[in-house]
Amino acid sequence: MFERFTTEAREAVVGAQDEARRLHDGRIGTEHLLLALLTQDTPSAAVLARYGLTHDSVSQTIAGYRSAEDLDADALTTLGIDLDAVRDRVEATFGPGALDGNGPPREPGGRIPFSPRARKVLELALREAIAMKSKVIRDGHIALGLLREGEGLAMKALHDRGVDTTELRRDLTAALRG
Repeated sequence: MFERFTTEAREAVVGAQDEARRLHDGRIGTEHLLLALLTQDTPSAAVLARYGLTHDSVSQTIAGYRSAEDLDADALTTLGIDLDAVRDRVEATFGPGALDGNGPPREPGGRIPFSPRARKVLELALREAIAMKSKVIRDGHIALGLLREGEGLAMKALHDRGVDTTELRRDLTAALRG
């Protein structure tokens, strides 16, 4: 499938891996794909920018979700639940890292694996390209794949930032056709 990716689409996939590394994540998620798309200078990135989506703004939104996770841990502590003790017990039973939401360690060679949702986005990007009768997969098809998948942190960030995803889809499709 990757042989059909344009240079920009390949750069988005590589960029997603860089974003996951920057955020110290063990898997590439939809948020990393979105952040990587926002670093490019392409017509699709220009469409995203018209909706107020910049790398910095989306990065801050995603950082806010991580801060909320920290607040949840603090709330449990006030209830007398020691998360470190829970983690120690689970890891003693199931092995080190059993509670890490980032999944298994990186693949050999230092590559970071894709989450199932991010893999689905790339699969949907292919379907979007086929539906548009395109012989190649562009970065805009990845953006359409994110929208079609409809879940994950990327979509949460879009919704929380008030993006009309139906209009965004229409504008991305027009940019890909134009």
